[in-house]
Amino acid sequence: MLRTDLPEIITETLPGPKAQAIIDRRAQAVPNAIRCGYPVVIERGEGAMIEDVDGNKFLDWIGGVGVLNIGFSQPEVVEAVKAQADKYFHGMFNVVTHEGYVALAEKLSGIAPVKGDSKKAFFANSGAEADENAVKVAKAYTKRPNIIVFSGAFHGRTHFTMAMTSKKAYAKDMGPLAAGVFRAQFPYYYRNPEGMPEDKAVDYYIRSIYDVFEQCAAADTIAAIVVEPLQGEGGFIPAPIEWVKAVRKICDENGILLIADEVQSGFCRTGRMFASVYWQEAGVEPDIIATAKSIAAGVPLSAIIARTEVMDAVPAGTIGGTYCGNPLACAASLKTIEIMERDHLAERSCEIGKKVTERYLEMQKKYPVIGDVRGLGGMIGIEFVKDQETKEPDAAFTSDLIQTCAKKGLLVEGAGTYNNVIRFLAPLVMTDEQLAAGLDIFEASIKECLKH
Repeated sequence: MLRTDLPEIITETLPGPKAQAIIDRRAQAVPNAIRCGYPVVIERGEGAMIEDVDGNKFLDWIGGVGVLNIGFSQPEVVEAVKAQADKYFHGMFNVVTHEGYVALAEKLSGIAPVKGDSKKAFFANSGAEADENAVKVAKAYTKRPNIIVFSGAFHGRTHFTMAMTSKKAYAKDMGPLAAGVFRAQFPYYYRNPEGMPEDKAVDYYIRSIYDVFEQCAAADTIAAIVVEPLQGEGGFIPAPIEWVKAVRKICDENGILLIADEVQSGFCRTGRMFASVYWQEAGVEPDIIATAKSIAAGVPLSAIIARTEVMDAVPAGTIGGTYCGNPLACAASLKTIEIMERDHLAERSCEIGKKVTERYLEMQKKYPVIGDVRGLGGMIGIEFVKDQETKEPDAAFTSDLIQTCAKKGLLVEGAGTYNNVIRFLAPLVMTDEQLAAGLDIFEASIKECLKH
């Protein structure tokens, strides 16, 4: 019954005794740097629900940080992986061709909204690898050494993507970081400079790209501009379409490729198969898409998609790897995409997002600690502040809220440059009853934290 269950905490404390014993073992066996602030040791997961080793049931609004758009343990995906496992686990694609890789590359090339008629795709294992490989492709095609990224960006924890990522807490003691990465300002409209009219915002943020050209690296040395259509770690901030159009124009005028980092926003999360479909509907397409997370329902896989002439400029031997496009992962991904299209999960994302946004906006009127609500489809951020007028971030309240929700059986996660945003990344297979229960827990937790 777990798939349709509601949150239920049966132990007197969290973690429960069995979970605490495993968490204690974790502390002895795993580096402290790999942190976990949640009192949960998972025993099994189905749909949007987790049951821990003590029998507590949690509604998961984190979804493996956006990995589980079709939920835990989707039976058809499980069967697809089992069927592939009966044949073979692994066949390195540089040594033997396996049809799953080819079929998935064909499928993604058919649905990804990248610029060009003829497209190709290849695979890696993680979001960071996808972003780094997208940059490698752009450099190979343009023969240029530099890229532009943005404030608030998160692109990964490899050596190169640590340089791309904005928050340098993710790169502490890891320097010197990779060269050739320059940063412009992302359009965070909620925190526009005081007194700036909104109709001047695009010009203000675009100016920062020209500042990079002037002060850091000339336009003709820039291989790519890398944009998250909706920033994840940065605070769930959608890129305004008028700004995206202006960035596309800069790229076209200067021979720069536009990379959409869809690691977190892809696969129905925002109400489209890819968030950059919204760009396409407005007449803009990226040159390259890097994506991962929900691509294979939790089996490690990521993808890079671009038009053929861009892909085929890459020198032999500079992309690919041992596990990239593993047969089990490709089988999981093909079935995942089939389910997403068949069950209309993009539309479901919009339905969920509408209900969550409406409830969050009602809460915003009641609780002055809520500063902003924003997002696309079922990818929504709610920002907490000490005062709605000053907009001073309230990281302490946000941290308290995360722990209070967990004690009541709801798992939520923080984000944001100032650590004051809660991100909504719940599995899109969550029932209406579970959604309502989660929203009730969330509001009750806000009330309790305000009393603190």
